Amino acid sequence: MESSVRHAASNTCRRCLRLSATNATRPSVARSFSKATSPHPLRQARAPTPTIHSKHALAPARSSTGTSRSIFSLGQQAKESDDNLPAPGSAAAYEKQSRPPVLRSDDLFHSFTNSPIPEIRRRAAFIRQHTHCPHPDHQPTRIPSSVGGPPNDSKTGVQAPAHVDFECPDCGIPVYCDEQHWAEDYEAHLKICDTLRQINEDDHDLRSGRFFPEFEYAGPQLEEAAVNMTNWDTFLYTREFEAINDDRSMRQVTRLLTYPLTIGSILHELSPYNIRKGGRLTPEGLKSLSALRYTLHPPRSGSGAEIKGLRPEAPPVRIFILGARAESSLPRNVWVQLAHLFPRGKFHLIFVGPESMANRDDEFPLPPRTASNPFGAIVEDRVWPTMKISTIVDYYHTLHKTGQFYPYDPYFDCFVMFHPGLGHPASSHEWTETVPLLLETKAPIIVTGYTQYDMDRDIEWVRKTCGGEFDMLMEPGENTFRSLRWDLNDLDPQDITCGNWGVWAFRGKRYEATRKEAAE
Repeated sequence: MESSVRHAASNTCRRCLRLSATNATRPSVARSFSKATSPHPLRQARAPTPTIHSKHALAPARSSTGTSRSIFSLGQQAKESDDNLPAPGSAAAYEKQSRPPVLRSDDLFHSFTNSPIPEIRRRAAFIRQHTHCPHPDHQPTRIPSSVGGPPNDSKTGVQAPAHVDFECPDCGIPVYCDEQHWAEDYEAHLKICDTLRQINEDDHDLRSGRFFPEFEYAGPQLEEAAVNMTNWDTFLYTREFEAINDDRSMRQVTRLLTYPLTIGSILHELSPYNIRKGGRLTPEGLKSLSALRYTLHPPRSGSGAEIKGLRPEAPPVRIFILGARAESSLPRNVWVQLAHLFPRGKFHLIFVGPESMANRDDEFPLPPRTASNPFGAIVEDRVWPTMKISTIVDYYHTLHKTGQFYPYDPYFDCFVMFHPGLGHPASSHEWTETVPLLLETKAPIIVTGYTQYDMDRDIEWVRKTCGGEFDMLMEPGENTFRSLRWDLNDLDPQDITCGNWGVWAFRGKRYEATRKEAAE
């Protein structure tokens, strides 16, 4: 009976399941989304499992090993033996399989030092060990993070730098060396205190052990259904995501989706960026993006499954994500959302960088370097029927000089850099060889930044390094699909940012040759 129910549900549309669920007499239980929250990508080819959107979950499926799996927090799985399991589909079964949450929704605020989460307590110790007090009486220890720098950076104190040791009772994060300095500089701290408290509660919520329905993403998009990319709300509604009714859940889901949506919102034909006044797109940008959009939105060719329906198809669009870090370890269903935006397009995501395997320890050791795989790339070719992902632990300029991905075509290639720090003193040297090679490809380069100052510093560095030999495709400004969740810099709690706050794009300069006869 259980297998027949699952088989019937796999061939039923979402609306029919919702209607049938309202008439069900079985107790309400939460939905399982083990694939949606897997923190590491699968390396073996597996067929996609249909997602069932229903107010009542079906009976839990028994695995081949005789265990039943349920998700009790983001990226964590709980396993129990079949012994002592209640009847499938009952509310008792869900309670048995789920661990009680560590924190309630009304009990998320805790000081970092006294947090019930061990990971956050270790984080508090790290902040105390590496962060200095920002009081103006202390000598400055950091470079300005904005134009002109924060007020404390312009003053030179006489006291030696001191590590933070006092936690603000309002935000619960170590911010000053003692209570006196906190009280004296309270007005300056008050500017970010509320945001720090929000960060505190969001971090505890993510580790609270609650069920996360916001991480169950929408399925493929119908070609006839247009996507509205005006903002996050209109996008989630037109993509038929489950309703997100509180701000905290919205912040959690946008923290992950900001990466594929930042790319998709620029490449899509319904992009919120245009060449009208205030649209930020330049004429040169429209030319470059039109080439990619022609490939990603191909015209109908009358192809079919039979021999007479065979038609030549364009190769997949290669998106090189350079300097990849955390984005390479995102759950693969997050990146699949990019494929859903382009139903007839194909993608090959290539993560390149020395840190591209961060947080993916279970995939070590890396594949050996062979003649067929000279750079030891990890290839995931079954992420989605129209998406393939490769990861290479190396610098891009090393790959470029060998001609590994040659030739480059503006119709099929695009480069993306998330928070590269091109102009930052600590990381600019790593891009000195790479950026000039990127300009040679004449392919569009999309870059994000934490702040406006961060983007302006990167643009100035590119201008000095490349002698102005580039065309601006999109003016720097706030990203429509930036993360709504703020993040804390553990090395400096005064530095709070949100992922992909701003975005801009450029490309190697093109020159048009004019014949002498035509000129006369």
